[in-house]
Amino acid sequence: MRDLIIGFIPDDWLHSLDYSTLEKVPGHYVTEDFQQRADDIVWRVKVGGEWLYLYLLIEFQSSVDKYMALRMMVYTGLLYQDLIKRGDVLADGRLPPILPIVLYNGSQRWTAVTEVADLIPAVPGLVEQFKPKLQYLLIDENAYSDSQLASVNNLVAAVFRLEHPTDPQAISI
Repeated sequence: MRDLIIGFIPDDWLHSLDYSTLEKVPGHYVTEDFQQRADDIVWRVKVGGEWLYLYLLIEFQSSVDKYMALRMMVYTGLLYQDLIKRGDVLADGRLPPILPIVLYNGSQRWTAVTEVADLIPAVPGLVEQFKPKLQYLLIDENAYSDSQLASVNNLVAAVFRLEHPTDPQAISI
């Protein structure tokens, strides 16, 4: 997880976190109408030496899903409901931050929008203000060249290179 964040998310604050505190969190929820939903992986990490949770919601995707932004909005909402139910909110009652990430390793380039509001046409007047807004961070393995991945020099970059070799003959078992 640390290698994914440090190597593929350009953010100094995220890079400064103590990843030795990283913990996997259950990512299976039951909606209010008793339907089961599951996220691929949910992690939490300490911030500033305290359990001020930053939840990292990761969804692994091998094919483009036009409605991924909506799925990530639903998963984020279900995670927040679960955190409230478990009492894992901040000391002042606010909700902890969540970074929704889609890690895509399919063979085609990702073409789906990353913001749920982009799935809804513009509407004149007041209604436009109330369109839902949630954006996820896309990490598209296809977007990186072999030389870019070689310069990252960590385990995640090596896995990306194995999954998408520029020369399949170069990988032998």
